[in-house]
Amino acid sequence: MQPSDRVRDDVREFTPYAPGLSMEEIKEKYNLTRVIKLASNENPLGASPLVKRVLGRKADMVFRYPRAGNPALTAALAAYHNVPQDCVVAGNGSDEIIDLLVRVTCRPGVDNVVAFAPCFSIYVQQTRLCGVALRQPTLGPDFTFDLPALAGACDEHTSLVFLTNPDNPSGHAVPAEEILALARSLPQKALLVVDEAYAEFAEPAERYSMLARFGECGNVVVLRTFSKLYGLAGLRLGFGVMPAWLADYLLRVRLPFSVNLLAEAAGLAALEDADFIGASLVTVRRGRTRLAEALAGFGCRVYPSQANFLMFKPPYPAAEVFEGLLRRGIIVRALKSYGLPDLLRVSIGNDEENEAFLAAFKDILDHAN
Repeated sequence: MQPSDRVRDDVREFTPYAPGLSMEEIKEKYNLTRVIKLASNENPLGASPLVKRVLGRKADMVFRYPRAGNPALTAALAAYHNVPQDCVVAGNGSDEIIDLLVRVTCRPGVDNVVAFAPCFSIYVQQTRLCGVALRQPTLGPDFTFDLPALAGACDEHTSLVFLTNPDNPSGHAVPAEEILALARSLPQKALLVVDEAYAEFAEPAERYSMLARFGECGNVVVLRTFSKLYGLAGLRLGFGVMPAWLADYLLRVRLPFSVNLLAEAAGLAALEDADFIGASLVTVRRGRTRLAEALAGFGCRVYPSQANFLMFKPPYPAAEVFEGLLRRGIIVRALKSYGLPDLLRVSIGNDEENEAFLAAFKDILDHAN
């Protein structure tokens, strides 16, 4: 018997999630002393000073288990977003909430899930792992949302419909009013899961986010993360806001203590640091405008974005530009894994990082002419 014979047939076909290249990998490969990472949509200001102080104070408590269900965190999130506490579920990143939603609501071999193509790879991976069919209508022209097509892919066995708003990797977003209309058009069984990992960066955020409209429709789940705006990607913290009956079932099957003590403390502190949140938003929105204008001036096609990144088509082959940036110590995201080999995605950095990226990009163009 081969070792792989002990593994499910469908699991043998899986490939690992492909994260962006690490800074250490690039330093070693190209013999660089400094590398700027603009590939993973992280906070360009790092983490909140208040969070760092709280983590230092909490370090002595890591031998203790956190409270089951993270009641302090869910209470703070409920108050912050003006939603009922029994509708909030915290998770080990929003990825855990996605996984739980699929496991709790979908019957293998019977139910299906609907999402646009391309989409976040976790939607694809977790539905496959659970033996649930994934239906994927394509995005509209210029990566716009064909919401009638999304609704049209549903039937009486559709359990979940995923919509990332703003979307990744394009940054496209639609107002909450259109999402409400979509939710009301879905079959009775279907839940609309709105993944708002980047919603805080939209202008104005309240026009696009479903959190303020949560109570208006009974079949909506809203996902948020602390990885982007709050700068806690390394601690893995996210949450979902959903009907109370669904939250109850997720908490019944969620692994105990999946949100660790330090992540919970950091999340509580991050919500309190209004100055850091404001500075992060100003930095990203200013940088987004600066990079969009500069890239367009370099002859790139830049797609409108409400997120903390820009997707663009360079005037030369994307693979060559990507490699050229790496050699100059700049990591962006190649989108071949999304089926978009002609496009690149750049995260918005701080002012210095943005200018370094633009200088490296210009140097590539100058050497190509």
